[in-house]
Formats: sequence, C-alpha cells, structure tokens
Amino acid sequence: MPEISTCLWFDDNLMEAVEFYTSVFPNSEITAVSHYDDGRVLAARWTLDGRPFRGINGGPVHAGFTETVSISVDCADQSEVDYYWDTLVAGGEPDQCAWLKDRFGLSWQIVPNRLYELISDPDPARAQAAAAVMMTQQKIIVADLEAAADAAG
Repeated sequence: MPEISTCLWFDDNLMEAVEFYTSVFPNSEITAVSHYDDGRVLAARWTLDGRPFRGINGGPVHAGFTETVSISVDCADQSEVDYYWDTLVAGGEPDQCAWLKDRFGLSWQIVPNRLYELISDPDPARAQAAAAVMMTQQKIIVADLEAAADAAG
C-alpha cells in the first residue's frame, strides 16, 4: 500500500511552520529535511500525532492557502478544543463554526466530538438547536451547544 500524506507549499517559512506544528501536537516529530544547493530548506517531512505530512519551500504562492483545504482536529472535550484553538489561532484569524487560519494562513477545524453527537441527535429539534448555536460561534463552546439542545428537547 502506498503511504498517503498531505503536502503543503510554503513560500520560505517551511521550517518555522513545521517546528510550530510539531510542538503543538503530541507524538509529533520532524522526520526529514532536504536543502537547496545554497543551504536553504527545500523540503521537509514530519508527523503530527503520527500522521505523515510533507512540505516544500516552493517560493511565492499565487493563491496561498485557502479554506478549500483544511486540517480537521477532532477533540475529546472542551479543554482540547481550548488548547488547539488558542494555540493555533495565535497570530492568525478566527473564523466561524470551528474554523481558524493559523499564522501561516493554513485553515484548521477544531471540532469537539460532542458537536457531532449533538447535531446527529435523533431528536431533530435538539439537533437543529445545537446546529443553530454552532453557526453563531467561532471557537465551539460545548456547554452552549448542550444548553441549546436541552432547551429544545
């Protein structure tokens, strides 16, 4: 089976990004770095919690990263949401419904597992109430989702 990994194109700050990302997630490491003839970093491979990534310093990117591609982080609870959201959004931009852009412009979705449970509730009123609250949030606050679902059910 071939290994499938995500490849990210950076202008010239690949190693800064890789060092940041591997510091954020447990069980992460930089596994390889290659260089241009002049010593600048050309490419790198790394893992985030055991998942493979690779990247290149390819020079100026015409469009940069867009929201059409994001990395989703499923979180066990609110404390994980708070940690990943607060860490990744620092120097970046918050967006709606669990999305953010980090300081490198890469989009992330920081999603508590409880959100999936609530918006899939067999009671449509509970599910719709939780979804409606989610649509008003940037960082997801589980207690607010649960309160809305409980009030509707």
